[in-house]
Amino acid sequence: MTATLVAHGLAGGYGHRVLFEDLDLTVAPGDVIGVVGANGAGKSTLLRLLAGVNAPHAGALSLSPSDAFVGWLPQEHERRDGETVAGYIARRTGCAQATAEMDAAATALGQESPRGGPDPADVYATALERWLASGAADLEERIPAVLADLGLPYEAQGVQHTEMTSLSGGQAARVGLAALLLSRFDLVLLDEPTNDLDLDGLQRLETFVQGLRGGVVLVSHDREFLARCVTDVLELDLAQNSHRLYGGGYDAYLEERATVRRHAREQYEDFAATKSDLVSRARTQREWSSQGVRNAMKKSPDNDKLRRRAQSESSEKQARKVRQMESRIARLDEVEEPRKEWQLQFTIGAAPRSSSVVATLTGAVVRQGDFTLGPISTQVAAGERIGITGPNGAGKSTLLRALLGRRAVDEGSSSLGASVRIGEIDQARSLFMGSIPLADAVEAQLPEQSPAEVRTLLAKFGLRADHVGRAAAELSPGERTRAALALLQARGVNLLVLDEPTNHLDLPAIEQLEQALESYEGTLLLVTHDRRMLETVRTDRRWHVESGTLAEL
Repeated sequence: MTATLVAHGLAGGYGHRVLFEDLDLTVAPGDVIGVVGANGAGKSTLLRLLAGVNAPHAGALSLSPSDAFVGWLPQEHERRDGETVAGYIARRTGCAQATAEMDAAATALGQESPRGGPDPADVYATALERWLASGAADLEERIPAVLADLGLPYEAQGVQHTEMTSLSGGQAARVGLAALLLSRFDLVLLDEPTNDLDLDGLQRLETFVQGLRGGVVLVSHDREFLARCVTDVLELDLAQNSHRLYGGGYDAYLEERATVRRHAREQYEDFAATKSDLVSRARTQREWSSQGVRNAMKKSPDNDKLRRRAQSESSEKQARKVRQMESRIARLDEVEEPRKEWQLQFTIGAAPRSSSVVATLTGAVVRQGDFTLGPISTQVAAGERIGITGPNGAGKSTLLRALLGRRAVDEGSSSLGASVRIGEIDQARSLFMGSIPLADAVEAQLPEQSPAEVRTLLAKFGLRADHVGRAAAELSPGERTRAALALLQARGVNLLVLDEPTNHLDLPAIEQLEQALESYEGTLLLVTHDRRMLETVRTDRRWHVESGTLAEL
């Protein structure tokens, strides 16, 4: 079934705060609309409105046909206690809900229906049709093959008993991708689908999105993914309190946006220059007129009527010129000055140089259940910049923990050099996951700074009064990442360890991070699947981790 979703005059936000309004959008079959904007601009809010999860502040949504199957996959993979992989996939594909609705309709068939209510047979027929359309009938048979193809070879019985909470972040991301590949939605809403996916997963996701016949609305900060997949870009501009739909794909959007912003700035500057000139001329004319009147009263004899008359006419002439200038100023079409966007100004705090050898692994082996990393022998020298790639579950994060001495090796040895000051953003952003208020969590990491200094620091990263008092775990993933960046700026570090740093960061912040890394002179260990970041950030060495082994590329 092909479906079209139309939003008219949509307004959305949270509480009394409106993030966008008067938004019109049509999502037709074949459209792939990428939604971009700074963190907090309302991207996820918009998807929730389009999915019907939340009600808009204003405006209306229409879906044609009205029973089309719309799938919304939120940003974070919610892993519920006790939920199996199969149960998670059934929930994410909408099959679980379709099954529950069909079972309820089947139960109602044998009961007397309320007078004036819908015919239970019609309700059951509709529920059955939706159940079949969702793919629930053969979902259980399709799951094992898709998981195996994604490198998660659970047997059919194993799927029923493997709990989502037992999986790593990368494995959970692949199960989320499996749910998407197994889904049969007529229209798909995707919120940050690229997070935690490795290069193979990204390629599979791209192939899936490019092959969809139905419409897609997606939020992503992966620039290469956007460039390869989207047909249109909807920009939510929080600074200008505006929104705009750009056609032609992501690269065309970047070019057109730069042109639009340049023209807006030029129009304002032309208006401001014209107004300033007219105001200055009016002021001069007014001064001349006033001076003429004063001179006439001082110098003119009372009986010199001709001179007084001439000077009076001159003054009136100057006054007319003043009125003309003021009239021209009033007739100017007001051009509002483009407001400057908040931009993350980010630098990485430097510490004195460490010893010449930063970290060493010698014949190191780490065992975790059935997985074995190593044996690995390698050395990291001071000032080296190393990019680390590899599929999910290959052992990249385990390698980092062993290098940093945070995971004891089972065989061989691991050593950290002298005077090494580590700054780290781990994949889980684990420093900001508890119930402690954000400001308190940061203060605990920066005991030398006062509470006021900590709040000032966080404000520079867009974390203001409405953020600092909230529990760290309640913050969005992007906000937690910015808090981690704030720590890197406040601390002096000479070994910087970044594990998937671009996950959940908006595009301007990613570009700021890349610029900060360019000027950073310490040792760098960078794990990322962001293809444009790998091209942009300068590295001296490239490691590839796969199946527990380390290869130098």
